[in-house]
Amino acid sequence: MPPRPLRIDPASDRPWLEVLRDSTLVRLVETALANNREFRIAVARVREYRALLGVARSELFPQLSATASGSKNQIVFGSFPTQEFDVVRLTADLAWELDFWGRLRRQTQAAGFDLRGREEDERAAVVSLVADVVSAYLELRELDQVVGIAEQTLESRRATLGLAQRRFADGVISELDVRQFEAEAAAPAARLAEFARLRSEREHQLNLLLGEAPGPVARGAPLEAVVQAVAVPDSIPAELLLRRPDVTRAERDLQAAAARVGLALGNRLPRVMLTGTYGRQSQDFQDFFSRDNEIYVAQVGISIPLFTGGRLADQQGAARARLDQARARYEQTVLQAFREGSDALVGLRLSRDQLSAQQTQAQALARAYRLAVQRYENGVSSYLEVLDAQRSLFNAQLALVGQERQYLVQTVRLYRALGGSWIHPGR
Repeated sequence: MPPRPLRIDPASDRPWLEVLRDSTLVRLVETALANNREFRIAVARVREYRALLGVARSELFPQLSATASGSKNQIVFGSFPTQEFDVVRLTADLAWELDFWGRLRRQTQAAGFDLRGREEDERAAVVSLVADVVSAYLELRELDQVVGIAEQTLESRRATLGLAQRRFADGVISELDVRQFEAEAAAPAARLAEFARLRSEREHQLNLLLGEAPGPVARGAPLEAVVQAVAVPDSIPAELLLRRPDVTRAERDLQAAAARVGLALGNRLPRVMLTGTYGRQSQDFQDFFSRDNEIYVAQVGISIPLFTGGRLADQQGAARARLDQARARYEQTVLQAFREGSDALVGLRLSRDQLSAQQTQAQALARAYRLAVQRYENGVSSYLEVLDAQRSLFNAQLALVGQERQYLVQTVRLYRALGGSWIHPGR
């Protein structure tokens, strides 16, 4: 059978949660995306850079302003008497840099790439938040089941203790056997208290991710049911890894750095400015709109940097150095993405194999425990056989639940490594 590759899901990353088939978990993730404070910071940062792009783009257009002033003046000309007069002035002022060399366009392009980089940061925040919520939820569900196993084991050992006490009363066993059973019954009771404490802590951790005060968290399907819904992909195409938020962010940073090299070069070229003023000026308001009071200035100017002490050349050199840094970071990020994707896929496959082995062990030990209890009740074996079977089954059940969570956590790790969701062909 040929390998079954992953392919990109063009929709939102959230449908990935359907892989886990837990509607409660989907609602928790939606709550986190609405309330998590760290995610709100990422969203606000995108708004900031969108506004900065508007600031950069505005310099491509003429800058028009209105100026109104009124003044009372007194002047002296030689031996002439002092002259007093009032001036009322209203003008519209124009300033426009003609972007012949593309300096302002490069500046706008750089701001645009900065914005797109922050949008990738927002997408990375979504991926990270979803993964964190799912991981915390899976750990909480694991502790739920671990607490249930500890309670079940405690009840079983208490039942065995009751049977031992009856057999002691009948003179079948010694008091030493009864005390051994009492000690064994206390072990899961102590573990139960520890598991209950850990469950409360994980629940509060999940509350923080949800942006809520500490309190109860809704539960959905058990881990075993969720495990059954997960399918392991056989390969990862490069296009999935290259669309990771950190890879695309590094690409946008590289593009922004390249644009700023052009900006630095443009700063060394002549600047052509078009300026103008049009308005009216009068000594009073009575004849303010008279044609004789009309004033205007139209001017074209050119500014050529001749000597700056090497400042502009060094700025261009720094921009090229930042471009080299951005290129190296991009290449390193791509290599890191390939490594993490391969590690996640291998980890998921091996975790599945380990889970299968753990299930087999737990089933075998459960059967062995039932047989040990039957042999003890029939007087064929001693209490040690039952105790050993109980201890082995208890540890195997805890290990199985832990491996179920680990398998699902590896799925989350693959989701994080791919930077989002995936779709299997034929689904």
